[in-house]
Amino acid sequence: MSFLVLILTILLEKLSHWRQMLQKDQWWYEQLQRCHKLLSKQHTLALLLALSLPLIALALVLVSLKSVAYGLLLLPVHLIVLMYSLSRGDVRVALGPFTDAWRRQDTQAASLAAQRDLLIQSEEPAGLLQAVQGHLLWQGFQGFFAVIFYYIIAGPIAALFYRLLVLTSEQSNWPQAAGKATRILHALNWIPVRILSLSFALLGNFITVSRTLTPDLLCITEPADNLISKTGRAAVEAENNALGIQGTDTLNDIWLLLIRSAVLWIAFLAFWTLFF
Repeated sequence: MSFLVLILTILLEKLSHWRQMLQKDQWWYEQLQRCHKLLSKQHTLALLLALSLPLIALALVLVSLKSVAYGLLLLPVHLIVLMYSLSRGDVRVALGPFTDAWRRQDTQAASLAAQRDLLIQSEEPAGLLQAVQGHLLWQGFQGFFAVIFYYIIAGPIAALFYRLLVLTSEQSNWPQAAGKATRILHALNWIPVRILSLSFALLGNFITVSRTLTPDLLCITEPADNLISKTGRAAVEAENNALGIQGTDTLNDIWLLLIRSAVLWIAFLAFWTLFF
């Protein structure tokens, strides 16, 4: 069923606005606030409580529906959870003002657009373009590939768990919980970020990606966003100081690399579903 849910998720994401309708996160921030007030001095226990409640509720729903209508009602539940767990917003739309300014070689306007829309600051044009390239790669990884990886491995509970950790790591009202969520995500990202990097090697410049990935392949301290930025940029041989159309073309190349990687993952899942 995982393959069918994945295909339906992609189709609905492209052809409808269901993802934006489902992705309402206020309930989670309220959940964090309640647990924080309840256990204000025990941050780890409070975070575990906040996470366990929706996950246990989802598990009960899945178990109760498993024997109803031959399990057919599980399909919409899987679909809703997976769509909710995907990235927030549209990274391509957010990149629009930056790419327009960069295409005009207006680095000042590009810097302002990156700061406003992408929360990226850089005084040097080369560093700015590199940061935006890394942002695109990271959003693709954390918003799609990591979620899909854990959904395939452990189902909708794992996908929801990953998204709730991401939301927790991004909030600033409870820094202790954000820090703990970030550390858990570092561990969870270790395997999928390397699998995606290997996908980049197969679909891009294999030699440059191999040289970039090899020193950090087994490193447990390398941040996932740094690794995916280095390997993704190496795969398309992106330049840091490419102004104008040449610079925006690197962003298009990265986006196409992410799409090809998604197709590769889906093809592998289809093969696995058919023959194993």
